[in-house]
Amino acid sequence: MSDTSTIARGGGHRASASARRAKPPRRPSGLPLRFVPYALLLPGLLVIAVLLLYPLYQMVDMSFHKVGLRQIRPRNPLPAEFVGADNYTAALQSDLFGVSVRNTVIFAVVTVALTLILGTLVGLLLHKLGPKMSTTVIVGTMAAWAVPPTSAAVVWKWLFDADAGVVNWFLNMLPDWFSQLVFGRAEWAGVPWLNDPLDIYFVLVVTVVWASFPFIGVSILAGLKSIPSELYEAARVDGSTAFQTFRKITFPLLRPVFSVLVVLSIIWDFKVFTQLFILAGGTNMPREAFNFSVWSYIEAFSPPPDMGLGSAIAVVLTVILLLITFVYVRQIVKTEDVR
Repeated sequence: MSDTSTIARGGGHRASASARRAKPPRRPSGLPLRFVPYALLLPGLLVIAVLLLYPLYQMVDMSFHKVGLRQIRPRNPLPAEFVGADNYTAALQSDLFGVSVRNTVIFAVVTVALTLILGTLVGLLLHKLGPKMSTTVIVGTMAAWAVPPTSAAVVWKWLFDADAGVVNWFLNMLPDWFSQLVFGRAEWAGVPWLNDPLDIYFVLVVTVVWASFPFIGVSILAGLKSIPSELYEAARVDGSTAFQTFRKITFPLLRPVFSVLVVLSIIWDFKVFTQLFILAGGTNMPREAFNFSVWSYIEAFSPPPDMGLGSAIAVVLTVILLLITFVYVRQIVKTEDVR
């Protein structure tokens, strides 16, 4: 009898233990599990909404109105007049629209390509260096990336100064026959680099690439660290050259990294403003050197200010960026670069 009761009690304990294990854990908040991820994302979404979505809404709303000084003055501002799509029509029919599209697209294509090529070469170099030398190079290159765009533009504007610039001084130090053979001129004193739109964009490309390639190089280095060394050893045994190893092993395995870097570079280079504005002389810059960002700013804030037109130009730039990013990301997903 005692054995039976003991077994019964033991079975009861085991049954109650099983019931306790099967019972789902209690949540003090009582929030269903499927809503927990959304609750965790909510603070970040609120910050994004305040800092990004609301200003974006204000910009889109302003693009459909005529907004000047009278509409933004602190005392007794006048209501903004609704003009529909007139601002967009004015922007698309302006002679500066074609100029801005040309400058923005060509600059972005050239800069993205050079940044990725130089950053990839630096990443491969860092991967080959020893720990101490690699750390030294990383610190040196990341110092360039950490420089604010305003400071970088001021430094490069001084380097290319016509009278006191280091670039003209260095070119004058070259032998006359070599300078004449390569550049078509031997005298460089007083040569203005920042008057002609083509020269302005040459200096701008140098400035932006100098500040952008360190991030690409460090990102490529991080991707290279994740590739098993056995693959490179096998390629070396098979007699593969450095280019073949990169084409057959490194690039396919780092394709997701390259895809993300291309998207980021396109976004950054399409909306370059600070460097161009400072290098080209601010509001007095040649109109043939406008890109979308500078054109939007000058229309919005140069007297007489037309913030509705400036907002419309900014919206057009945003739509172009969204379309390019959407097409590229869609292509990435279709080729299974992102999983």
